[in-house]
Amino acid sequence: MGTSLVISSTVHIYPQHLPFSAIKEAILGKKYELSLTFIGEKRAVSLNQAHRNKSYVPNVLSFPLTTTVGEIFICPAVAKNEATSFSLSTNGYVAYLFIHGCLHLKGHDHGDTMEKMERKYLKAFAIS
Repeated sequence: MGTSLVISSTVHIYPQHLPFSAIKEAILGKKYELSLTFIGEKRAVSLNQAHRNKSYVPNVLSFPLTTTVGEIFICPAVAKNEATSFSLSTNGYVAYLFIHGCLHLKGHDHGDTMEKMERKYLKAFAIS
C-alpha cells in the first residue's frame, strides 16, 4: 500500500509546511487515497470549464473519483488574493481550502453544517 496523500505542484510558490496529511486523515480517514495538486490560474479555469461548465478561476476544486479515491486542486494565486477577506494568512487560507475540498469529498454541501465543520478543523489544527 502506498501513501494515502500525494502532493504535487505545477506552480513555483505553494505552502509546503501545512498539516495536509493530518487534516486529510481527520476528515477522510487513513485509507482514503487523495492527490492534492497546486495549479496556476489557466489550469484552474480549464478544469472548472471542463468539469463544471464554469468560466471563472476557482480557488479550490475537488473531484471524487471513487468512494475511497479523490483529488483536490488548489490555485495559490487565487488563495493569496482571497485570504485577507477571510481573516486568514495565505497559508491559513490554503489550509482552509484544503479542509473545504476534503469536506466536499466526504459528501458535504455548502451550508451551515459545512461551515461549522470548517471552523472545527481550523481550530483543531490551529490554523490562522
